[in-house]
Amino acid sequence: MVSTTNSPFYRLKPVPIRAVRMQEGFWKPRIDKNATVTLKSQMQKLRATGVLDNFLRLCGKSEAEFRGRRSSDSDLYRWIEAASWTLQIYKLPEIEKMLNEAIEVIESAQGNDGYLNTYYKERASERWTDLNRSLELYCAGHLFQAAVAHHRSTGDDRLLKMACKFADHICEVFGPGKREGHPGHPGIEMALIELYRETGVKKYLDMAGFFLDQIGGKDMREILGHAVRTLYLCCGMTDYYAETGDKAYLEALDSLWKSMVETKIYITGAVGGRALGESFGREFELPNENSYAETCAAIASVFWNWRMLSLNGEARFADLMELTLYNGVLSGISLDGEKYFYVNPHATSGRVIEDPWRPPERRFIPTRQEWFRCPCCPTNLARILATIPGYFYSTSEEGVWVHLYDNNVLEWHLQDGTRFSLRQKTKYPWDGKIKVELSSEVEKEFSLYLRVPGWCHEASIMVDGELTSDVPQPGSYHKIRRTWRKGSEVILYLKMPPVLMVCNPMVAENRCSVAIKRGPIVYCFEGVDNPGISVRKARLKFNPTNPSGSLKAEFHPDLLGGVTVITAEGTVPTEEWGPLYRPFEAKPAKTRPVKLKAIPYYAWNNRGLSEMSIWMQIHEPNI
Repeated sequence: MVSTTNSPFYRLKPVPIRAVRMQEGFWKPRIDKNATVTLKSQMQKLRATGVLDNFLRLCGKSEAEFRGRRSSDSDLYRWIEAASWTLQIYKLPEIEKMLNEAIEVIESAQGNDGYLNTYYKERASERWTDLNRSLELYCAGHLFQAAVAHHRSTGDDRLLKMACKFADHICEVFGPGKREGHPGHPGIEMALIELYRETGVKKYLDMAGFFLDQIGGKDMREILGHAVRTLYLCCGMTDYYAETGDKAYLEALDSLWKSMVETKIYITGAVGGRALGESFGREFELPNENSYAETCAAIASVFWNWRMLSLNGEARFADLMELTLYNGVLSGISLDGEKYFYVNPHATSGRVIEDPWRPPERRFIPTRQEWFRCPCCPTNLARILATIPGYFYSTSEEGVWVHLYDNNVLEWHLQDGTRFSLRQKTKYPWDGKIKVELSSEVEKEFSLYLRVPGWCHEASIMVDGELTSDVPQPGSYHKIRRTWRKGSEVILYLKMPPVLMVCNPMVAENRCSVAIKRGPIVYCFEGVDNPGISVRKARLKFNPTNPSGSLKAEFHPDLLGGVTVITAEGTVPTEEWGPLYRPFEAKPAKTRPVKLKAIPYYAWNNRGLSEMSIWMQIHEPNI
C-alpha cells in the first residue's frame, strides 16, 4: 500500500497485498465480506446520493444538479482505491466493471488543463481561493492515491495519467514564487509522495515538501486540532522524512506520537475525543458517552503507525497499529458489512439522545447507520479492510518481519531475491499459540523477527521442537537467526489471560473504574448480554490480591461471528440513589450479586441499541 522499497530512510520494506493469501481465521471473513458485500452496497449509495451524477453532469450525460458536499469526489476516489486493492486478491467481474465505469466517468470530467473537481469546475473564479474549506487539494490527494492503487493492482495507467495531469496542474499553480498556501485538510502530502514513488517525478515530492513547510509541520510538538487532518498530516511528514532525511520532521513526529499516546488516546486506540472540531482536545480529555472518536481518525492512526513502524522496526508502533485495528477501526463497521459508526461511543445509555452540545450536523444517534451525509468513514473502512493482508509482513536487509498474527500464507522474496514461503496457523486473537512454518527455496541464513506484543508478559518460543533459551521480551521483535530449510517450524506462545486495566486518574470519567482487555481485544458490557442489569450502575467485584482472577474467558463460536466472552462477578444497587446530592454517610451500599458478561467492543450494537460501557466502577458507592 505504501511503497517504501526505494525510500532511503525506511528500514522495513513492504510486501504487496497479493503476496499474502489469507486463510480461514479472524480477518478473512471480514475481508471477504468487504469484497463481496461492502463494495457493492457502497457503490449503490454513491449512485443514489449523486456522486457519479456530479461527474456525468460535466460531460453532458446527466442533467442532475450538484448534490452532496464539496468533498464528495473523494468518496468515489476512496471507493476506487478500495476496489483496486481488492482486485489484487479476488477475481470479481462485477466490481471490475463498476471500477472501469467509474474511471470512465472521471476521465470525461477532467478539464484540458488537468483540473478535476466536480464542484469547482463550474465555478472557475472560485478555484483555489479558499484552501481551508474548499477541500480541492484534499480531493486531489484521494484521486492520486486511488490512481496509484489502481495502477499497482491492475497495470492499467488510465487513472494514473489523469492523476499526473492534475498533479502537474497543481505544481504549475503552487510553489515558491507562485501561489502560497496549504490544504485545510491534509492528505495530498502523502498522496503526492506516493505518486512520486510510482512515477519517479521528483516535482511531486517537492510539492509535498512545499505544502508541509507552509503548514509548519516540523515545528509541531503537541498533537492538536482536527484528529483526522492532523494524523493525515503526520503520515505525509513521515513519508517526507523517509525520502529526504530531514531530521526536523523526525523530531516533530516523535513528539507528536508521544503526545497522542501518553495523554490523548482511548483504550481502544481511538482518538479525537472532542466533538467540537472533531479534535483531540486537551490532555486527558477522553469522554466516554460523548466521545467523538471518529472512525476515520482510527484509520489514520493505523496509516501513521504503519509508516512509523517502517522507519525503524520498533514494536511500539505495531502494538498500537494492532490495538487500533481490532478495536478503534473494526468497531466502525457492522458484522454484516453494510452499517457503520462515524462516531464511536465508549459508553451509552441505550437511548437515542441528541447531544445539545453538538451542532445539528454533528448530532449523533448511538447506533450504526447505513450511510452518512459525509460518508468518509464507510469508504475509508472499505479501503483499509482491502489492505489488511499488506500489514502482516515486511522485509529488511536482515530478513523477514511478522507484525500481525492470523492464518495466512506468504509467498515472497528476501531483498536479495531469495524466494521463501511462510505459513501461519493460529486461532489468534482468541488463542495465543502461533505456529509459523518457514521454507526457503535454497538453504539460506537470515533472521525471522516475531513481534512479542507489549500486552504479553509471558511468552516462549520453540524452534523445530526445542525451547529457545532466550526469553522473548514484551513490546519487542524477537530475532531468530539461523539457516532456514524446507519444513522449519517456529511456535510462538503468547499467554493472554483477561486483565483489568486502569486509567491515569487525570482522565476524570475513568476514576475508580476498570476495563477488561484480553490480548489485543478490548471488552465492553452490553445490555443485551446482561438482561435486567443496568451496566452503567453495576460494579465489578475483584480480589485485591488477584484482581483478574475472577475473570473467566470462554469461546462462543455461535455468538457475533465467534468471540471469546468474559464473565465476572459483580453487584448492582438494590436502592435508588435518591436526590442528586446528599451528605456523605460511611455505611456500605445495599447491593445484590450478579453475573456480568463482556463481549469484544468491536462487536457491540450488532443486536440492536442497548446500554453499553467499556469502563466499570469497582468501588461500591455509599448510599
